[in-house]
Amino acid sequence: MKNTGFLSCLATAIVITAALLTGCGGDSSKTKDGFRHVTVERSIGIDNGKDSPQCQVRLDILAANDTASEAGRRMNEQIIKKIFDMEQLSVQAAADSFANVYTRDYRKNMAPLYREDRADAAKRPWYEYRYTVTTETRGERKGVTNYLITLDYYEGGAHGITQLLTLNMDNKTGEMVTLNDIYGENFEQPLTERLLDALLEKTGAHNISELHDRGYLYSMDMFVPANFIVGDDEVTFIYNPYEIAPYSEGRIELVIKD
Repeated sequence: MKNTGFLSCLATAIVITAALLTGCGGDSSKTKDGFRHVTVERSIGIDNGKDSPQCQVRLDILAANDTASEAGRRMNEQIIKKIFDMEQLSVQAAADSFANVYTRDYRKNMAPLYREDRADAAKRPWYEYRYTVTTETRGERKGVTNYLITLDYYEGGAHGITQLLTLNMDNKTGEMVTLNDIYGENFEQPLTERLLDALLEKTGAHNISELHDRGYLYSMDMFVPANFIVGDDEVTFIYNPYEIAPYSEGRIELVIKD
């Protein structure tokens, strides 16, 4: 699942009326691994009614401390682009902007629908929105920072969505480590075949037909995902819910040895 279209719309608007919001932001504290926490929280009711449904936004973003270096600046640029689809902002400004616009648009877009459903108590949970982002860093390959982003959000429907997004950044330059860097040119077809073999082994299926019977790759072909974690002698590929299997299967991780 992708959220870039929605985030691109959010990135165009920054200003929000302060009277509509309660919350806090700008809490940054240093961490020992060269990153600091940038935290933002926003809460807004769908209308001004007592005990009305709420939209909660909680962001905990690790930002590179050394913004005086090219590597630190580049890392933060990569982080902002990946999480918020924004550019030319600090991590703090991007997080504030996202939270403000998301909560504002929640009230603007959902309040008219809620007025129609207010009398139906069974529909109230549909309007209890949340959007949470948490991040962590790892160092599974020397010289590389693995940056993991967990999105957890609910925007109506039968259930919420949890996604794991990843960046792998060179510690010296701040640039992303790509699959071309690891596997060279023209890697996609042979890597796709290796990933399919790994999926067959993981599920115990013997062929594509058996995978289809279990709901895997039912309406799509195998592909190399955008999210992966680079290790010393392996790469872990991340498939979020719905990418190659039903929601019930959750996140699927396939490990390919170098």
